[in-house]
Amino acid sequence: MSSSVVVVGSFNVDHVWRCEALPAPGATIAGRYSTGPGGKGFNQAVAASRAGADTHFLCALGDDAGGAMARDLAAQDGFALIAEASAEPTGTAGIYVDARGRNTIVIGPGANAALSTGFLQQQSVLANAKVVLVQLESPVQTIEAALAAAREAGVTTVLNAAPADAPSTIGLLKLADVITPNETEFAALLGRHVGERVDADDVAALDGASLHALCRKLVGNGTVVVTLGAVGVFVSHADENLRGDTQPYYRVGAEQVQAIDTTGAGDAFNGALAASMAQAPEAAFARHVRFANQFAGRSTEKEGAAAAMPRFTPADL
Repeated sequence: MSSSVVVVGSFNVDHVWRCEALPAPGATIAGRYSTGPGGKGFNQAVAASRAGADTHFLCALGDDAGGAMARDLAAQDGFALIAEASAEPTGTAGIYVDARGRNTIVIGPGANAALSTGFLQQQSVLANAKVVLVQLESPVQTIEAALAAAREAGVTTVLNAAPADAPSTIGLLKLADVITPNETEFAALLGRHVGERVDADDVAALDGASLHALCRKLVGNGTVVVTLGAVGVFVSHADENLRGDTQPYYRVGAEQVQAIDTTGAGDAFNGALAASMAQAPEAAFARHVRFANQFAGRSTEKEGAAAAMPRFTPADL
């Protein structure tokens, strides 16, 4: 079976409270509650599918209502979900969203922490994909195995190095053709793997040459896409592989949107980027970034994570 995009990662049941302001330590505040699907992996699979790619999602689920929800929603959205059965409960997340659309999130990994290399080694879809997309809400050795299997088969690999506090290795970074951290994750990777101390709040303000130099220190041969929220996106290529672009580094401005909830915007960007790369592999990389930027912007105009992903394909550009 062939697949354009394979996403390896997490599924969570999201528990969301919407409040005027994010709760401070020791505070008790009122909020409006809702629940629904989430997890970086699932969000990105939904985004890739709604962006037009034939999508497979590899994950681990518990034998519970959350696992049943994941299977039902994947079927409704039209992508294939292949799950390793786990004795652990399906993953959960507690999310607080303020009136400005900002959020804080607490994750309970559950079954996500049990996704195994043995399970992934049985999945032929990894070698048949055009793009394999992973994140770091699953065990790092499992994610590294997924990237290694894809790389061996000549498949393009994309690593969304999120969340920022997740463990990572130099070997993991070397297996990724494209790495997509936000500014917080980028600063964490620099500190962990390069020994460069950069404040996350200062990343967006760095001049292009300086930011490009930091990207090259982090990964010698891969492409780095630093997502910068309302500021936009910074792209850094290795000089020997510009991926169809005409310059080694550049910025793409953010879309002008009426954001009401930024939860899942990074996942929207990553899923759409992978989908665009899979559907038009010969196109310049900047085209994929512009599409992903637009897709992510539209995702913030609705409440929720997976549920907020728009239906919008590269052909609509």
